[in-house]
Amino acid sequence: MDRKLIIGTRGSDLALWQANFVKDRLAEKNIEAELKIIKTMGDRILNLSFDKLEGKGFFTKELEEELLEGSIDMAVHSHKDLPTENPPGLIIAAVSEREDPAELLLILKDCVDVHQKLSVKYGGIVGTSSNRRKAQLLAIRPDLEIEDLRGNVPTRIGKLRNESYDAIMIAKAGVVRLGLDLSDLHVEELAPTELIPAPAQGVLAIQIREQDTELFEALQVLHHADVAQELAVERKLLQLFGGGCHLPLGCYCRKNDGVYQVFTSKADEGEAFPDRLYLESDTTEGLAEKIVPYFDKNRQFVKSVFISRDLSDQSYFRKAVEKLGIAVEARSLIRTVPVITKLDPYILKNVDWIFFTSKNAVEYFFELKPQFSKNVKFGVMGSGSENTLRRLGVLADYTGEGIDSADVATEFAKLANGTTVLFPGAESPMRSIHQALSADTKIIDLPVYETVALDNIKKTYADIVVFTSPSNVDAYFVDNLMEPNQKVIAIGKSTGKKFDEMGIPYKLPFSPDEVGLAEAVFGM
Repeated sequence: MDRKLIIGTRGSDLALWQANFVKDRLAEKNIEAELKIIKTMGDRILNLSFDKLEGKGFFTKELEEELLEGSIDMAVHSHKDLPTENPPGLIIAAVSEREDPAELLLILKDCVDVHQKLSVKYGGIVGTSSNRRKAQLLAIRPDLEIEDLRGNVPTRIGKLRNESYDAIMIAKAGVVRLGLDLSDLHVEELAPTELIPAPAQGVLAIQIREQDTELFEALQVLHHADVAQELAVERKLLQLFGGGCHLPLGCYCRKNDGVYQVFTSKADEGEAFPDRLYLESDTTEGLAEKIVPYFDKNRQFVKSVFISRDLSDQSYFRKAVEKLGIAVEARSLIRTVPVITKLDPYILKNVDWIFFTSKNAVEYFFELKPQFSKNVKFGVMGSGSENTLRRLGVLADYTGEGIDSADVATEFAKLANGTTVLFPGAESPMRSIHQALSADTKIIDLPVYETVALDNIKKTYADIVVFTSPSNVDAYFVDNLMEPNQKVIAIGKSTGKKFDEMGIPYKLPFSPDEVGLAEAVFGM
């Protein structure tokens, strides 16, 4: 290409990083470019939250106008800022690789309380102007106060440091790209499967005039077709819901082992409890269209759900399911009792890791009042165990997520191989994590509780039955109390294996926690 290109960009630190990133990639292909800074409505109006601004394209409209006028050759956008439809005459010529779309919760260190989920002190003030973040945060922590927060990334972090807020939530991508030092803050990272990001979060979009075919061809060296395919699902869903920046919609599509996984969160407004859905598909074709009917306001749900676990009134699962008009019957079919009442202090002498596969293991182990003689690290399976550890004032160094304990075992082995690992747990453990550890890893099993089935277990007539452990399955099926046409949800593959052995069909949630179980009920 023999012409010098003009790249239109906003003037924030992050926008300039993004534009310079594209400029540098073009220079590597011997294409010369310069930047032109353009101010948008979103940059000028900082005293209003997004839902108070009219229209769409708060951060893109002015760039698109200059592109159409011909004063710039291309515009570089954060893809999530773009409306779902291009103005006539403009197209997206290329999308970048996707930076990690996780969210970061940045907390002032004197406002940290690790006993609380997400580590923000009870009743803390969290800054964000995103209704999507607000709805999902309040679903997890309804005690938090959410206040509007506007400005570019460094400005928002500066407002936190000035103690205008106790914590703020921002996209990880911006922090990574700017290389910001957050060492003076406590940082909690929320994976995109935990707090679902905005459609196209973490991706750059390069927009050009439709008739500029020469530039289109030149930009294909920067285009990532696999990312574009995933984003097509997210942005199509946003379009189908008719949303913009103010819509409390999160959508994240990724390809994993040849299967497309889509996570969706949608609320009616920022303070409303969101509905969540997890779907898998072999193709992206028509995938967004499959998701929309699940969120139909007139959709008819089942009348009742049974779960083999005691639930509090504030349980995420209970609130998510009862919001749908579904009655919840919650009772455990088992009880646990301690195996030992005193801990031999010698057993902890040279332990490097302590790994818990259940919240019962955490509770019974800490009832023994262990004294740690060195900087022991803690690993847990699932958010239930992690939250129980938090309530005891301990943060997990590793949290294994997902339904497949084999995947968790492989991840944990990378951290723990060659060390000494203590496994407090049930008297007859599954040992699924043990199997991935190397031969030079010293493994210590410590039975701290045993499981006993309750007597005279009552049958449930609920439409959906949710089993939360293999022991609960065993207890219920001593007399095979299943009713015809009841649908089954099994938490984790070890629980599902029990139904495989009986030939009973069941559904596995994506994650073995209350959020995953709620997603599974919503998706049935």
